[in-house]
Amino acid sequence: MEKSNGKVSQLTVKKEEPTLVSPAEETAKGLYFLSNLDQNIAVIVRTIYCFKSDEKGNENAADVIKDALRKVLVHYYPLAGRLTISSEGKLIVDCTGEGAVFVEAEASCEMEEIGDITKPDPETLGKLVYDIPGAENLLEMPPLVAQVTKFQCGGFVLGLCVNHCMFDGIAAMEFVNSWGETARGLPLTIPPFSDRTILKARIPPKIEHLHQEFAEIEDKSSTGDLYKDEMHYRSFCFEPDKLEKLKKTAMEDGVLEKCTTFEALSAFLWRARTKALKMLSDQQTKLLFAVDGRPKFNAPLPKGYFGNGIVLANSICQAGELLDQPLSHAVNLIQEAIKMVTDGYMRSAIDYFEVTRARPSLSSTLLITTWYRLSFHTTDFGWGEPVLSGPVALPEKEVILFLSHGKDRKSINVLLGLPASALNVFQEQMQI
Repeated sequence: MEKSNGKVSQLTVKKEEPTLVSPAEETAKGLYFLSNLDQNIAVIVRTIYCFKSDEKGNENAADVIKDALRKVLVHYYPLAGRLTISSEGKLIVDCTGEGAVFVEAEASCEMEEIGDITKPDPETLGKLVYDIPGAENLLEMPPLVAQVTKFQCGGFVLGLCVNHCMFDGIAAMEFVNSWGETARGLPLTIPPFSDRTILKARIPPKIEHLHQEFAEIEDKSSTGDLYKDEMHYRSFCFEPDKLEKLKKTAMEDGVLEKCTTFEALSAFLWRARTKALKMLSDQQTKLLFAVDGRPKFNAPLPKGYFGNGIVLANSICQAGELLDQPLSHAVNLIQEAIKMVTDGYMRSAIDYFEVTRARPSLSSTLLITTWYRLSFHTTDFGWGEPVLSGPVALPEKEVILFLSHGKDRKSINVLLGLPASALNVFQEQMQI
């Protein structure tokens, strides 16, 4: 069930000098508005896609991908700009057209030797993405940085560094798939809808909900001190029978009418992590998770919306209550949080940021991010779908990531990092 990645620290990657890839045609210049849903999650997300085809080698992979990037940036022109600060003190894109950063690289081994990428391994996998040297803040990092690394076996890896303020998972997936379609000479299945002003704050702003996603919880249990310990990254695979078992356990006391895989697994992990971190029984603990707001807005966001359409839902509970009550109690808290996410709630969250400029707080918090509903595995630049794809690292220590796993993608791989002292207790609880 648990996987560890022990074989790849010797990966040597020789990188060429970075170049700038500008849009193939003249694109709009000037300042490009980012909504308050974009402002909240301006973190760099690093992902890799591994490709290998029996039919063709990797000789022209970098050229094909670079040429397609030039063309797709015509549609996604803000990615060729640079982040700056607006007169209101918020992030905004200056559409300079100077281009995305592109790097070609060669690895000293075969792609199989990367090992198990289902576990985040920043030290090794980080060599497959390009970090801007000396960049100290988000404004010094271009919104999009791409690296194509060729391997001795004829395979190659596309590594991306993207700022989350440019898009959420759904929009990022649409962009990467559009880039692949362009490489194959196809029109875009989902052209981007670029006008983010449809999510502008109301005038005057109306805060109509209690937004506890921003609440700073007192760390009575000194959990923060545990995280000073060495972090261990692990992945746990939940096959369909285990997921069914969790749902059955959540339903067995008759409290719930229904229960989804996401709800059961999130509740189970929230409890397991709370126990592993030895939180005091009166310690409040918060669960944050992203809900896709696209269909919940009134009217729903247009197809191809290029930006963040997600809002953070939250559940708060005392650790003692969470652990003493059955699994159904935690599931019920999650279901109530999901029900809260309506057009009114999301508009209120947008206005809350407008007034307070608050960031969601991660103190005594678990943040669950789900990628298993995203079809990153369908990306095709002409070498077929990726043989593997996934994140290079977790964006924050409080994050647990869900990825689809297995041939039919029915299993869920759970990626997380924990302080060494909490790992054994957590692993014991995974034996279900």
